[in-house]
Amino acid sequence: MDGATEQNIVEQWRATRVAELTGEQGWLTLVGLSWLDKGDNTFGRSPSNRLVLEHPALAPKAGKFVLDSHGIHFTAHRGSGITHAGQPVNSLDMVPDTAGEPTVMSSGSLRIWIIGRSGKLGVRIRDVDSLRRREFTPIQYYPIDTGWVFDARFESYEPHRHIRIVNILGLEEEMDCPGALVFSRDGHEWRLDAVLEDPHDQTLFVMFADRTNGNGTYGGGRFLRVPLPAGGATRVDFNTAYNPPCAFNDFATCPLPPAQNHLALRVESGEKVYGNGHGGR
Repeated sequence: MDGATEQNIVEQWRATRVAELTGEQGWLTLVGLSWLDKGDNTFGRSPSNRLVLEHPALAPKAGKFVLDSHGIHFTAHRGSGITHAGQPVNSLDMVPDTAGEPTVMSSGSLRIWIIGRSGKLGVRIRDVDSLRRREFTPIQYYPIDTGWVFDARFESYEPHRHIRIVNILGLEEEMDCPGALVFSRDGHEWRLDAVLEDPHDQTLFVMFADRTNGNGTYGGGRFLRVPLPAGGATRVDFNTAYNPPCAFNDFATCPLPPAQNHLALRVESGEKVYGNGHGGR
């Protein structure tokens, strides 16, 4: 591929990436994440609640989430201002994101829903008017370089492997790994295990670490998406290597690269560390 074509491809990818990141559902809007206990979980701005978010758009006592064998149910406090689909909420069954499209409630500029991670359920909150979103600064990148584009060999695993992935909170899950991407650089052959997040995906997801982490790029590694292989090969373009959500926000739950995806080379390509390079939680 010639340099001009690669330049156009990567610049278009960057524009799409920034638009998604800075949109109302982008990672910059997250402002809260609290894990639920069994039973009653009171919720609101007041410190007397079990789940507290100090935000002017949230009532001091907004209501309570009840987690039991039947699922998650929310009961609103009188005058809480909590709505769902534009209507005031009295009580509402909450569908988590692990069971399809999650139930999303609103309180002013806040959006409130339930996430599931490694068997735990939590309340995630975004603020569509968040300071991070309003004060977003441009991402810095390494120069676009066709030397970081590879026609990688795909070595399939039959049957698929299930690899253990630990996230930044220390929670573990197993992910479907259909095979490895193998490419050559600096006279060495390198390999990265790729995962299929959903059976219907048209891309493979790669979590990788390299020697720029903490010294040019985000310390927790970076991500990459590649097309599904055809004829035993696929295109790997490190110019589109990107930061995990935890590089932008403390309330994300990012997976960490597995040990076999730690590359002993400096991948000076793709996104650099963002801002002050803070970690996630």
